[in-house]
This record gives sequence, C-alpha cells and structure tokens, in this order.
Amino acid sequence: MKKTSTRLADGRELVYYDLRDDTVRDAVDRRPLERTVTTSEVRRDVLLGDSIAVASHRQGRTYHPPADECPLCPSRGERLSEIPDSSYDVVVFENRFPSLAGDSGRCEVVCFTSDHDASFASLGEEQARLVLDAWTDRTSELSHLPSVEQVFCFENRGAEIGVTLGHPHGQIYAYPFTTPRTALMLRSLSAHKEATGGENLFDAVLAEESAGERVVLTGEHWVAFVPYAAHWPYEVHLYPRRRVPDLLALDEAARAEFPRVYLELLRRFDRIFGEHEPPTPYISAWHQAPFGALEEFEGVTRDDFALHLELFTIRRTSGKLKFLAGSESGMGVFINDVPPERAAQRLREAATA
Repeated sequence: MKKTSTRLADGRELVYYDLRDDTVRDAVDRRPLERTVTTSEVRRDVLLGDSIAVASHRQGRTYHPPADECPLCPSRGERLSEIPDSSYDVVVFENRFPSLAGDSGRCEVVCFTSDHDASFASLGEEQARLVLDAWTDRTSELSHLPSVEQVFCFENRGAEIGVTLGHPHGQIYAYPFTTPRTALMLRSLSAHKEATGGENLFDAVLAEESAGERVVLTGEHWVAFVPYAAHWPYEVHLYPRRRVPDLLALDEAARAEFPRVYLELLRRFDRIFGEHEPPTPYISAWHQAPFGALEEFEGVTRDDFALHLELFTIRRTSGKLKFLAGSESGMGVFINDVPPERAAQRLREAATA
C-alpha cells in the first residue's frame, strides 16, 4: 500500500491509498473553494449522561446529486469533484460538512472505489483489503489527535438508511468522548469481570455463539453470527477469533482472511430477499476500544475490549422496512420481528452457490 497525503483547495486533508507503490499523486484541486466554516458543538445531556452534536451547517450539504455530478467520482476534464485526480484506488478526505470538527472531533469520508456503480460487495479481495488497511491507518492517525477519544469506521448503504450520495463510500467519526454504546459494553465488561472473578465477557459470548445455531459463517480467524438478542431483523456480528482491542492490533493472518469473509457476508445480505429485490440497505459498523481514559469502568483496560463489526439491515422482509417507533425511539426497547435463529438460517441458506 502506498499512502499520499495532500490538501484540497479549502485546506482539508485528502489521502490517497494505492495498490501500486509507483503511483504518483500530484493532481491539484482546481476548484475556487473558500475555507470550510463549521459550527459543530458537543452538548452533554445531564439526565441521560450522554452527548450529542449540534451541526447546523450540515443543512446545506450535497443531497442526492445526479450521477454525473457526484462529488466522490474522480475529477475529469472540467468536471471537478472532491478528488482532484482522474482516478484512484481508495481515498479518504475530511468531510466538507462534518458533524464533528476542531475541538469536537473530526469526520472523514472513505471512498472505496472510483467506480460509481460498484458496491463494497462487488469489490475484489485485494481492493477490500486496501479499504481495511485504510481504516487501520486512519484509526492510527486520528487516535493521536488531542481531541479524540474514540474512532468509529462505518458504512451507511442505501437511500432507506438515509444515504445522500450513491457512490460506494463510508465514513469515519473521531469522537471527543466515549460513545454511549461503547460505554454500555464497558460497564457490562466491568460487572461481569467482577462477578466471575476475572472472566472476559466478550470471550464468553464468542465461545457460546461460536458453538450455537446462530452461526452464519466461519473462517480460520473470523466467526460471524446473529446475536442471541439481535435488535434488527437481520443483524450479524463479525469477530476475530483472537481478541484484540482495535484494527491496529489485528495480525496479518486475520487481515488476509477478512476480505473473503466480509465480502461473503455482504453478498449474502444482498441475496436474502431475492434476486429481484433492490440492493439490501445496511449499516456496517466497527466497534473499537476507546483511546481515552477508562477509569470510570472499574477493572477494565483497553485490552479487555474486543474489536468486532456489526452489520445490520432495516429491511425486515421484501418491500417492508423496520421503523423505530414508540418503544424503540421513545424508550430504547427494540422489538424484533425476525427470530435471530431464523435470520441466521436464512443467511446460511444465502451462501454463494
């Protein structure tokens, strides 16, 4: 992998990740852009004990542009985009309309391929590995920013999820705090460790699920399963068999196997509703240990956390979506229409022929 860092016309950082070491990236952003002005602010909810971001400048962000005006395609001729070069393998740049910025963190866009009509599932294994390497590198770089406590790499796919740009891409949020879901996991880790005399809760869950009926697929270094208490109709958790706290700690064997396993999972998601259905909308989310202090979670260290990916769709059956209604949105209590055991069976049956 070759990494080349440059700057866009308004000062934002852009990084090319290339498969070939001899690739030259010297294209200049020719757009007449002014410096990006953001109004991001993090506010603490004293009743719930969590934080939210206020980012009013995002009201003006690009919204469902036609394909020939996509800002994530390469620049060609006089058609100028966010990527100055006329081609690329993988590229990451600071979001022009970030939810978090400055002392409030940072947001980046990850373009998985220059092919506008592709999807992550259609990538080859070499390209998917390059994306994994880019996620890992960005996690490392962002973790060193003084305002950052947690790095979150994710992909939103599909208009039903709320995606406003059709080009295959994901995002990275670098938060100035530990996110609420991660904090819940850390509290459960702490409580379980104390109650069992030191047992790791992630290890216990992985051991139980790996031997159960909700396994979807396995590799030598990875295992994917539908969790016992899945929140979403089709939800898969992908874990490395060797517990590590973040992407940086994955060994080469796990990195090499990841593309095959992950691409198969994504392709099964596209098959579970039938070949005549539109591509399955989904969210794919990496859970990594925070880089900030963990003193409030008694007895827990970063090494106790288990890196894992959660992949889920809001489609519950053909032509029907799972909406977050009163119980979910009002009280945070999910009601799942699809038994996890049935979801796992469907995903096993959707294996590549």
